[in-house]
Amino acid sequence: MIKISKEIKAFILVACGLLMFIFGYNFLKGQSLLKSQKIIYTIYPEIEGLIPGAKITLNGLSIGSVTQADFLPGSTKILITMNIRGDINFSNQSKAVLYETGLIGGKAVSIIPNFDSKKLVKTGDTLKSSIKPGFTELVNRQIAPLQEKIVSTLTSVDSLFVGVSNVLNVNTQNNLKNTLENLSISLENINNASSVLADLLIANQDAFSNTMNNLNVTSENLSVITDSISAINFNSTVKKYETVANNINKLFISLDKGEGSVGKFLKDDSLYNRLNEVSNSMNVLIKDLKQNPKRYVHFSIFGKKEKSIDE
Repeated sequence: MIKISKEIKAFILVACGLLMFIFGYNFLKGQSLLKSQKIIYTIYPEIEGLIPGAKITLNGLSIGSVTQADFLPGSTKILITMNIRGDINFSNQSKAVLYETGLIGGKAVSIIPNFDSKKLVKTGDTLKSSIKPGFTELVNRQIAPLQEKIVSTLTSVDSLFVGVSNVLNVNTQNNLKNTLENLSISLENINNASSVLADLLIANQDAFSNTMNNLNVTSENLSVITDSISAINFNSTVKKYETVANNINKLFISLDKGEGSVGKFLKDDSLYNRLNEVSNSMNVLIKDLKQNPKRYVHFSIFGKKEKSIDE
């Protein structure tokens, strides 16, 4: 039987421990020494909270981890090195999204796969990047406008209090005190008046009840009157008045045309002229009668012969 020296045993033990340490370290980093790996890259302007060992997910499933984060040469942008499983295939046009895993859980990278391109991702490819706003950033975005409004409101309130303090000097305070006292007196007077009114209503309750009864009777009478008015046949009355108006209109038309005795009297000039001649003859006769009455009236006691009257 071959004897192994203590030095060889110690070397073998140290080598096994070193291998176990390397295996465990890579296991904790999400790397596997037994499976094939792909090393890919992405670039972010800032990675606050993203540390080596952060997981890489695809549709929520962990497929690798971040192995290194460092500045690009000559730039402030940060190059992220990622190890992912070699059996995971997606297009090199996919996108690596940096997101928050929780309020205190740090950050991780989510792969948004693109299967349209025929170029599958391989070691050394650099994916497009984007940053998804986290809960804290969203809260800050919502709080920022609210904070501005609060500051503006506080400024307005401060200005209001300054104005009020300037207005409420000693004279204004005294005037306000007097106003409140007068208001108190007015309210007391109103209270007294309401008490008097209540007493008056109680004392005249019977008279008030009689008044309401009279109003009810009056209302019933008005209802009867309105019913009587509504029962009148206004249409028949209006038609009768229209008939009378039409007859009067026909009468005036007939007079205007000179029909009938009255129409001829109004329209025939010869009748007017004859009447005018008769009137003139009467005037001449009356005038002559006044001037020569003896020609028309003669009295004779002895029977003297009457003289003839010249026409």
